[in-house]
Amino acid sequence: MGQQMRIMRVVTALVLIPLIYIVVRYFPPLFFLLFVSSWVLIGQYEFYKFYYKAFNVFSSIGLIFGFMLLFSFYADGYAFEMKGITLTAIVILCLSCFILLKANIHDALTGVSVIIFGVLYVAWPLAHLISLRNLLNGENLVFFILIVTWGVDTGAYYVGRLLGRHKLSPHISPGKTVEGAIGGVLSCVLAALFARWFFLPGLSLNNTVLMGIVFGIISQIGDLSESMLKRSAGVKDSGHLLPAHGGILDRVDSVIFTVPVFYYYIIYFVPGIALGSV
Repeated sequence: MGQQMRIMRVVTALVLIPLIYIVVRYFPPLFFLLFVSSWVLIGQYEFYKFYYKAFNVFSSIGLIFGFMLLFSFYADGYAFEMKGITLTAIVILCLSCFILLKANIHDALTGVSVIIFGVLYVAWPLAHLISLRNLLNGENLVFFILIVTWGVDTGAYYVGRLLGRHKLSPHISPGKTVEGAIGGVLSCVLAALFARWFFLPGLSLNNTVLMGIVFGIISQIGDLSESMLKRSAGVKDSGHLLPAHGGILDRVDSVIFTVPVFYYYIIYFVPGIALGSV
């Protein structure tokens, strides 16, 4: 990566980080829903371009389903089982659309699978940001998991550049190394300790270190998963929206895996953190 590219990465981060902080900390839940939705729907659009090279009616249907699912997370606090109802409706509606639009019968199985998987891969995991932020200590929880996840990316990148010798998964991502992956896990633990100090001082040290290790691994699996999908589709970057970062999907590929796991870990193993006891 050239010097100019590295500068652009820093500039992009300096713009995005304060923006995300302001939106999470100061804006109401409905605006946060719209903010998350904008990122998710752009990410979904980039995903559908892996299969549908040109934007079409089926891509549009997938984006509608994605927003339906996001809104169900927002509305779940007001109506019983909205997420389950919405997922059921998406499956039925997706198949119905292919029938009503008289889609190519030979494309139906793959097309339906692509649309529904786009919803489940992008919208479903990231919608947990809405649920996470709606918890009593939600703003700090969101900051914690974002810092932890981005800590993995930073550590893996720089340790890999300095010490990387052994390829981690050359058929999926030739640039990633075993040394970089280990550095990512270690930097995740450090990022978790840092984020705990600022945002979750009531979180035990054992839980913090455990989360650092778990999310250091899960985050990189998320990164490799998106790389695998891109390589399968024959594309290098999911998009070009973020200077020097690629597309939205390239930026949130790790968050896609860490956010829902973090949400359920908090809910089931350290619920006191989510009840405002810190």
